[in-house]
Amino acid sequence: MSAADTTTPAKVPPPRQAPPPPADELPRPNRPSGAAAVPWLLLAPCLLILALVMGYPLARLVTLSFQKFGQSQLWGFQPAESVGFDNFVKVLGDGEFWTVVVRTIVFAAGAVVLTMVVGMAIALLLQRVSGWLKVLITVVLVASWGMPVIVATTVFKWLFDSDYGVFNALLSKLPGVEMIGHNWFASGPEGLAVIMLLVVWGAVPFVVITLSAGLTQVPKELEEAARLDGAGAWGVFRYVTLPVLKPIIVMLTTLSVIWDMGVFPQVFVMRNGHPEPEFQVLNTYSYDRAFVVNDYAQGSAIALITVLLLLGVVAVYMRQMLKIGEVE
Repeated sequence: MSAADTTTPAKVPPPRQAPPPPADELPRPNRPSGAAAVPWLLLAPCLLILALVMGYPLARLVTLSFQKFGQSQLWGFQPAESVGFDNFVKVLGDGEFWTVVVRTIVFAAGAVVLTMVVGMAIALLLQRVSGWLKVLITVVLVASWGMPVIVATTVFKWLFDSDYGVFNALLSKLPGVEMIGHNWFASGPEGLAVIMLLVVWGAVPFVVITLSAGLTQVPKELEEAARLDGAGAWGVFRYVTLPVLKPIIVMLTTLSVIWDMGVFPQVFVMRNGHPEPEFQVLNTYSYDRAFVVNDYAQGSAIALITVLLLLGVVAVYMRQMLKIGEVE
């Protein structure tokens, strides 16, 4: 064997590869002409319906809010007059309006907090039960969710009736408590509390179903690791479950604020179509000004202010949706 055969051959370094071209220089797949317009063509029927259903009423609402428009203008006896911002000045300078705004915010905040707390409790309960009990709870939730608002309102009026109400009868069973004949709607705070329970009753099923779906995405390994580290049930919920559910909780809370700020049929029907001043929220107050006082312009101004308030909440909702999209 020669020395050349025993000599280790020198390792040749691999050829250096050229860096990849920038993304903007990469060849793009050829798309057929008009492909970018296909999504808009598919969305066109929906956008057209939205423009017809919401566009014209919203434009008319804005127009009325800057006019003097009452019964005389409605029946054509007098032409509508442009008054600029006079309607908004009257509304914003009215102390009753700000009382209604505060009442609406307090009502919505209480309903949202109660909805989220009860919804989270029931969702966690569903994770710990199985078999027929879980099916039964789910069926009850879906049934209450599908119940029309008018039917649910009628049921609650019966439950809290002063003479024949089930709730008063149950409270009277407690030692030293006599609630037979108690009228829950004699005062605004008590009556609004009943209406709040009605709103929560209709909102909880959606929250429970959504949170239950989110709880299935919580990694069991993280929960087990937290328990091994000594965390209790509250620690696991606070440091493991809540962070995972945070995007869902934010979206549900934002949607609940939008819905509860715009509550109307529960208050309107519960008070037999004539809500007293202490029961007025923004939507019923706008309706009352427009169709009871027959000042359609001022009612439109109140409705437009309400829309602007809700648009602020919608902006928060859309911002959270975009954040979740970026994370995904």
